[in-house]
Amino acid sequence: MTTANPFSHLPPPEMIKALDVEAILTEVLADMKARFRAAGIPFDVENTAYEPAVIQGETNSFRENLLRAAINDAAKANLVAFSSGSDLDHVAAFYDVTRLADERDDALRLRTSLAIQARSPGGSSFWYAQAARRADVRIRDVAVFRDVFLPIIHVAVLSSEAGGVPDAAMLDAVSAEVQSDRVRLLNDTIVVQSAVSQTLPVKAGIWLLPSAPMATFDRLADELRAAWERETGIGFDLEPSWIEARLHVSGVKRVEIEVPSSPVVAAPGTAIALGDIDLTFMGRDY
Repeated sequence: MTTANPFSHLPPPEMIKALDVEAILTEVLADMKARFRAAGIPFDVENTAYEPAVIQGETNSFRENLLRAAINDAAKANLVAFSSGSDLDHVAAFYDVTRLADERDDALRLRTSLAIQARSPGGSSFWYAQAARRADVRIRDVAVFRDVFLPIIHVAVLSSEAGGVPDAAMLDAVSAEVQSDRVRLLNDTIVVQSAVSQTLPVKAGIWLLPSAPMATFDRLADELRAAWERETGIGFDLEPSWIEARLHVSGVKRVEIEVPSSPVVAAPGTAIALGDIDLTFMGRDY
């Protein structure tokens, strides 16, 4: 399971057209010129800014561009990948998904995608994942997997709070939902658990460029933690290269990662939480 946009692999929809008011104006003036000349009326003032015909063409082009934008917005409102707000509520409702209290659009969009995938015969990983996600709005990610040799289904939950570790209320809510008669298949044995299997520290040395303010360094730790919570999920490995890329923002000259010294692999169905982030200011350099 992942927290990433489930529609990011799709190409842009062809019904969403690019907007270019200048291209529309060129077409309008060319059509206007052809019609004038067909009527035997010379028209050679399209480059005159204050010519009434040109002003009318600019007005029409601007209004047509607004209309095309409105059509684009209407088309997007009917697609799960692009709709938002109450439009997304209506799209989700088609798949029997309703917004949880305080649920953001990206979370509702992901749950709707899971609900669509879960419409295969009951008991799939999608079936249990979408059931678990509707139990608590604070859920960041869910993984569903089976023991290799035992008929036990594990539902691993990652929270958007407390470094990813779900509290008892979240686990109880998920368990109540997936164990309910409307979700659990008769022969399934389900165990709900925290996905976080290890909490790891990060330690790095940071050099700034001479012109960079100290505020650049001061916010690095918070930005790194926010990036981890935003971009990762269950099964995401902790890579020193990923850490370096997120710390090497504008104004940073050099980053040297001390901990972890090598990639830390997350076991299937588990997640890594970031512990202490210890960044040392090493000075300035070109």
